[in-house]
Amino acid sequence: MDEARRRSTQKLAARIEAAVTKAYVEERDGNYYVAATRVSLDSIVLAFQRGESPEAIRQNFEVLTLEEVYGAIAFYLANQDAVDAYLVRQAAKWTEGRATATPLPPGLRERLRARPAHPLPN
Repeated sequence: MDEARRRSTQKLAARIEAAVTKAYVEERDGNYYVAATRVSLDSIVLAFQRGESPEAIRQNFEVLTLEEVYGAIAFYLANQDAVDAYLVRQAAKWTEGRATATPLPPGLRERLRARPAHPLPN
């Protein structure tokens, strides 16, 4: 990695770290989440980028309050360059994971779809 790119990456990481102190987003294990939830910042931002309203996003993530959705969007807007760079890195991880994943055994997907649905026990 050339020196300019390394410095740029460090600056972006420093901006993300400084912004994480905001109440609505937290970093865990190198990933960003709506604070105190398992909802990734990625999910909120990608929905927002698709044009979904905060109210629609809230409906899709029932564990979140509308305030938390707006907080995550505000975090994104305040740190857009850094979050966009993070999303690019996340997309690369997913692409690599799909490329190196072990394929399902032949016919497994079809067998699972053919099974009747069973309700979960209470």
